[in-house]
Amino acid sequence: MEQETLVSHLEALRKALIRSFVALAIGIVPLFLASPYVLDWFCEQIRLQGGVALHYFSPMEVFLLQLKVAALLDCVLFSPYIAWNLWQFVLPALYEKEKRFVRSIAGLTSLLFIAGVAFCLIVCFPLVVQFGMSFAGDYLQPVFGISNIVSLALWLSLAFGCMFQFPLVTYALIRGGIVKYETVCNKRPYVVVIVLLLAALLTPPDIVSQLILGLPTYLLFELGLLAARCHK
Repeated sequence: MEQETLVSHLEALRKALIRSFVALAIGIVPLFLASPYVLDWFCEQIRLQGGVALHYFSPMEVFLLQLKVAALLDCVLFSPYIAWNLWQFVLPALYEKEKRFVRSIAGLTSLLFIAGVAFCLIVCFPLVVQFGMSFAGDYLQPVFGISNIVSLALWLSLAFGCMFQFPLVTYALIRGGIVKYETVCNKRPYVVVIVLLLAALLTPPDIVSQLILGLPTYLLFELGLLAARCHK
């Protein structure tokens, strides 16, 4: 009987993953067709901010970048559907009270991820570019390769999207009774260290991008803490 239950759970997980991958596969085609326009817009923003043109150094470089851009857009746009699919797999194993709690945060998962990506591209990345341009001088001129700059933007976008889940994790741990509110409050110094370590691991080795990721992440942690206190 237990073996049948395990098999049914694995089958449900397989179906949820298949639906998610099918959605991503369907979305990748139109998004790949749109990726050249996105890439042109991105290059134009870099030119306006730094006054430099981007260069590519191999025949397939731009094509591969278009694939990366399409993949990121695919994940961002379909993240609500993927999150809904995975939560639908988890829901049958929960009690009614837990189901209501999960439904209340399922949508926030995607919204926070999208907000993190948007914050990165609108606020963080221009500052990183400007910081890099600040080293230019009469004898030192920047030549940016499009692969490096776009890959950096994509990686930072994913890092911000993941780190913006921090308030949800804090809220869920406290509301789920896994950690007490008072315990989390007393461990704030450790949280600061963890946030800074994660920011250092997920960003390039420069203090600007690390602080730009670490500061809003900690503020979001405090927001999750506040939300948990309000619902005590």
